[in-house]
Amino acid sequence: MIGKIRTAFGRLLGAQRASSRADGTAGPDGAPAPARKRAPNLFEAAASYVSACAENDQDRIDEAAGWVSPEALSFGVNELACRAVLALARERDESPRAVARALLGLPAT
Repeated sequence: MIGKIRTAFGRLLGAQRASSRADGTAGPDGAPAPARKRAPNLFEAAASYVSACAENDQDRIDEAAGWVSPEALSFGVNELACRAVLALARERDESPRAVARALLGLPAT
C-alpha cells in the first residue's frame, strides 16, 4: 500500500517537474519567474504549533494551525510526539511506553 502511494506521489512530482522550465524562465520573452513564497509543510506547521503550545503563544498557535488542514496538523503533531518519545527513550535507556507514561504523569505499569 505504501509503495503504491510513493509511486503515485513520485509520478505527480515528476509531472510537475517536467512541466516547469529548466532555465527558470516564465515565458517566451525570457522574463524570470516571479518569486513564490514556499508554503510551510505539515512538519513545519506541527513543530511551530507544538512549540507555540509549549510557550502558550496563542497568536503563533493560530498562525500554525492555518498553514495546513486540521488532519495534516494532527498527523504532524502525532509524528512529532512519536519522535520525541523515541528520542527521550533512547536518551534515558527506557522503553517508549515508560517514557510516554512518565511524561503524562501516569503510574508505571
